[in-house]
Amino acid sequence: MIQKIKDHIAKVEAFTATSKEEVEQFRIQYLGKKGILNNFFAEFKNVPNEQKKDFGQAVNTLKQTAQEKVDTLKQALEDKETAKGVYGDLSRPGEPIPLGSRHPISLVRNKIVEIFSRIGFNVSEGPEIEDDWHNFTALNLPEYHPARDMQDTFFVQKDPDLLLRTHTSTVQVRYMENNKPPIRTISPGRVYRNEAISARSHCFFHQVEGLYVDKGVSFADLKQTLQYFTTEMFGKSKIRLRPSYFPFTEPSAEVDVYWGLETETDYKMTKGTGWLEIMGCGMVDPNVLKNCDIDPEEYSGFAFGMGIDRIALLLHQIPDIRMLSENDIRFLDQFKSVL
Repeated sequence: MIQKIKDHIAKVEAFTATSKEEVEQFRIQYLGKKGILNNFFAEFKNVPNEQKKDFGQAVNTLKQTAQEKVDTLKQALEDKETAKGVYGDLSRPGEPIPLGSRHPISLVRNKIVEIFSRIGFNVSEGPEIEDDWHNFTALNLPEYHPARDMQDTFFVQKDPDLLLRTHTSTVQVRYMENNKPPIRTISPGRVYRNEAISARSHCFFHQVEGLYVDKGVSFADLKQTLQYFTTEMFGKSKIRLRPSYFPFTEPSAEVDVYWGLETETDYKMTKGTGWLEIMGCGMVDPNVLKNCDIDPEEYSGFAFGMGIDRIALLLHQIPDIRMLSENDIRFLDQFKSVL
């Protein structure tokens, strides 16, 4: 009889259940009024006296084991139901994460960086609060130079030597001060100018400027680089360079890309000419190289700069530059990207 009880203890210990119904059936089978334990208790009076002690201990062990098994299984099933209620069915496959939206400025910036990185340009960055030397003087704009009026400047705390940078050429100056030629870098970033805010201009915007300094760099190298960029960026290979003036380059030029006149939008964008201005460029002025401790007799270079915002407006046909900084989710949600 005692061996029979031990067999039941082994069965109880091995029992598992996947539902509360199975646990309840198990409880009734062993602990119910007509269960196995009651049958063993009823047999107690028929057990010989010398076996009663061992028999009683075995029955009590069976009872404790069965009760602990019931409690453990119930708790496990309740915990599982709680988790399911909070997190849903954990056995279901995961929901795909929806693709987010990148800002159009980031899309254009990333594409520009990727294009120039293919031809050996690295990315350099610098502070947005600058001093007069890096923003003006080192770039061939000494104090009282009339060309300073071309850029309406935000000064910091009425300090004439601290200002919000008006172009990312400041980064190029810092790079030349800390690196020797050959230099091939682009400098994307946000710049500030005290201008009236309208659909076509803002008091802050984004630029990317490029610099290449080495022995024997010529204007032909500049044109070829810009030809490559416009082809990769816009799919347009026809460009023209018009003479212009920038204090830190000589000679200087404005770069136009032939956009075409295929649609009414093309006529509006190009004012009926088919040509669209996209950037300024030129050969680095020897004075700028001197200010950065680079010998202009040994080295030459070219520089170029373009507005990221303007290109974003162009590529995505955005009618108002203010939309780029208003954080309207309805506008931003249109720009899906994996870049």
